[in-house]
Amino acid sequence: MATNSFSQRFPQYLSKPFQILWFEVDELVIFLFSLTLALIYGGVMWLVFLATQYFYTRTKRKKSRGFLKHVLYMLGFLKLKNYPDYFQREFHE
Repeated sequence: MATNSFSQRFPQYLSKPFQILWFEVDELVIFLFSLTLALIYGGVMWLVFLATQYFYTRTKRKKSRGFLKHVLYMLGFLKLKNYPDYFQREFHE
């Protein structure tokens, strides 16, 4: 049986981000990573966990969508398809 490429679920609103519970995907990644560190190391890492969540959520509300992806691109952890490197000043299309 051939799979139709149009049978994928389509979101109701294009501008509505994908969420799990009340977290968007980038918030969930930050939450799970900092929670894992807090569970492993304990102590002061619980304060780091709470501070990370608070400041990231507060910063995210002030910035545009895709904030984390662009920060990771700027720091060199993520390569965006068909984009030049962040520090490349001159390129030809």
